[in-house]
Amino acid sequence: MKKICISVGLLLTMLRAGHAQSTEKPAYEKRKLKFEEVNIVSSYYHQDGNNSAVTGGIGTEKLTDLAQSFDLIMSKTDQKNRLHTFAFDFNIDHYTSASSDNIDPLTVSSASRSDTHVYPSLSWSVNNPANRTTKGVALSYSTEYDYKSYGINLSFAKASADNNREISVKAGAFFDTWKLILPPELRPEGYGSGAHGDRDPVAYKPRNSYNASLSLSQIINKRLQVLLTVEPAFQQGLLSTPFHRIYFRDGSETVERLPGSRLKLPIGIRLHYFAGDRVIVRAFYRYYIDDWGMQAHTVNLETPIKLTSFLSVSPFYRFSHQTAVRYFAAYGQHSLTEKYYTSDYDISGFNSQFIGAGIRMAPPGGLFGTGHWQSVELRYGHYIRSTGMVANNITFLAKIK
Repeated sequence: MKKICISVGLLLTMLRAGHAQSTEKPAYEKRKLKFEEVNIVSSYYHQDGNNSAVTGGIGTEKLTDLAQSFDLIMSKTDQKNRLHTFAFDFNIDHYTSASSDNIDPLTVSSASRSDTHVYPSLSWSVNNPANRTTKGVALSYSTEYDYKSYGINLSFAKASADNNREISVKAGAFFDTWKLILPPELRPEGYGSGAHGDRDPVAYKPRNSYNASLSLSQIINKRLQVLLTVEPAFQQGLLSTPFHRIYFRDGSETVERLPGSRLKLPIGIRLHYFAGDRVIVRAFYRYYIDDWGMQAHTVNLETPIKLTSFLSVSPFYRFSHQTAVRYFAAYGQHSLTEKYYTSDYDISGFNSQFIGAGIRMAPPGGLFGTGHWQSVELRYGHYIRSTGMVANNITFLAKIK
């Protein structure tokens, strides 16, 4: 924790130092706040499977989610010729979950069967062309039926003199509060259900997350760009889900229990290769390890292909392999002597594949003869997990400038 506070303090110091510097005063052209672009994203997601953690690792995983995102970006140049970029991002999604409905099967519909998730964010960045630095700060908020979250992120980036190389550092923290909704058969006497109108008390627990990122991007030549990233993260607080049931070998039942901290370390490399005027190859590999015993490898490949001056397609494929955390066991396989236990298949061992394609239209004069409508894109993806879960996702993206 102390190291994270020091890192955040250093970033704040760098931000203040950057504002304190005053070398040359380039010519200033007075400008008002300028509209840059709006990005609108709509997405529909559906999944199904038979390994719900709510019912101890068996049962339906059926879930549908409809998400909408609105992203507004504006900019302004100040007296020192620094570019200030302001972004407002508003996201809302509504889901229905058959597995969450099994939290309380004695009711017609449990409190979490369907819910609306709202998560806006604000960000501000300052690019200084004189010293080739970009500094930024972002604030976020998220709310759902059983939790609230507040977040802050700081960033700093510096480019080389020829702009072929850039080093960036980011640090963030999220402070969450979770409502402890328990299955009805495991609630103590007088403990509430968490439903609206229920006056019986329900406990609340914190979950705090801290993350950092160090990345180096390099232009190798006019065709190849490389990005290396290291993104350590630390979580502390309630990391288990209180309405996930656990069934022991003797048939007894309890709720999921996991350690109160988790340290994660993802390391990734991204390659962009421009194979001519019409084809781009985007490749990504990530290795992940944490102190719960999980290791994972992810490979992603996407190849945008320009069919005409305004039409392109982007087939993509992702493969992932992960090992289970040491606390995982299937339904009815946990021992009473274990200290921690989960039957959540999201942190089990499995292979997964995600395959699909996108089609993008970006006419030079804009869509429908309107220059402001710069582009639209439609993407579809099909997800398969070796545990039997399948999912489909379709996304529509529009950019207005």
